[in-house]
Amino acid sequence: MKKNYSEITPQVYDLAKLCVADGKIEPSLYTQYKVNRGLRDVNGNGVLTGLTEISDIHAKEEINGEKVPCPGSLYYRGYDIKEIIRNVVEENRTGFEETVYLILFGKLPDREELDSFFELLSGYRSLPNSFVRDIIMKAPSDDIMNSLARSVLTLYSYDNNANDTSIPNVLRQCLQLIALFPQLAIYGYQAYDYYIKDGSSFFFHNPDPSLSTAENILYMLRPNRKYSPLEARLLDLALILHAEHGGGNNSSFTTHVVTSSGTDTYSAIAAALGSLKGPKHGGANLKVCDMFRDIKAHVKDWTDKEEIEKYLVKILNKEAYDKSGLIYGIGHAIYSVSDPRAEVFKSFVDQLSVEKGMHEEYALYAAVEEIAPKIIGNSRTMYKGVSANVDFYSGFVYQMLGIPEELFTPIFAMARIAGWSAHRLEELINGNRIIRPAYKSVGERREYVKLADR
Repeated sequence: MKKNYSEITPQVYDLAKLCVADGKIEPSLYTQYKVNRGLRDVNGNGVLTGLTEISDIHAKEEINGEKVPCPGSLYYRGYDIKEIIRNVVEENRTGFEETVYLILFGKLPDREELDSFFELLSGYRSLPNSFVRDIIMKAPSDDIMNSLARSVLTLYSYDNNANDTSIPNVLRQCLQLIALFPQLAIYGYQAYDYYIKDGSSFFFHNPDPSLSTAENILYMLRPNRKYSPLEARLLDLALILHAEHGGGNNSSFTTHVVTSSGTDTYSAIAAALGSLKGPKHGGANLKVCDMFRDIKAHVKDWTDKEEIEKYLVKILNKEAYDKSGLIYGIGHAIYSVSDPRAEVFKSFVDQLSVEKGMHEEYALYAAVEEIAPKIIGNSRTMYKGVSANVDFYSGFVYQMLGIPEELFTPIFAMARIAGWSAHRLEELINGNRIIRPAYKSVGERREYVKLADR
């Protein structure tokens, strides 16, 4: 009889109850011992645990000695992300490769440097012989983030210098992973789609060395390899906007923590992938899309703001959708007045929605973006305002691009691998000790009781 490895037996359920009963810590103790849960204080300010030159997030300004929320800004190596994107759009070219260069090396490349870097990444878009057959096809997963992490860990076995943490070697490894992430994720999805999902088709397209990262993602994903210039541009912008977001986000901090132990690049990046997979981090755009499916099903008139508001109040009051009381995509740990990434996305989302005949859906998104912060502010005591974050629109963009939901978070990873690589290199260059935070034990001391006497 075939063993069911996923079965939770009654014995395990009983032990789980014991685990919960014994593991619960009294909430008041966190206040008593001044514990900054989640490395954030009661006002939501992050506990300073490191320094970085890679990126900066600006969401408050000082007025009369007091820090006041302001429109959010995001800087890569000191350059405003809005300026980077504005110039890329004006010159009618893709910009992710330039952004990767900037994040890794701290300077904007000239034309010769950019062309050379583009060729370098293109040259690394080649998987080891039989890797797709032996690793990706033989154990397909319904979660592409897990498939991606497994592929990354397996690449360790193909690297003759896997444990070498010298900067040249780590840079080489990071550049290879940046180049290979789209293939690993898309091929993982194709295997899942054929073997697990519906088996309707099975194809692998090799990347085209003349195409950008964004173009290659669409080229490899679609059976006919076709895409419009606007589609490629918007996906390229998504990659730029997701490439980096400071050292304090969960997955980048994970990269610093794991790197500080002295481990190899593949282990560090796999750990970052595990962090990004979580619905509180990279998986948030999936919750936004699912919530909007629910809103569309229950709001009859998508143009009626009063009807939309009533249903959002139900969601907020835990009476509708998943009854969590959360309006997904609204609010951010740092931004309050505005998330610059969402602002950039919005104008281009409008354009794509017209091209795709989905402008009614876009109008619904825009209405929710307008209404949600107001009702949240009216119903809850808050230390800062809320606004739409980048996840609010990103899932909708991917839907319009015909990208399967299974690839939403992996696309985030295809971009953020640039930031993770920079943070790994920064930790190796500047770190001289293992990152080890303090935890206070609040458990009582007990005398051991012999087995026969229990």
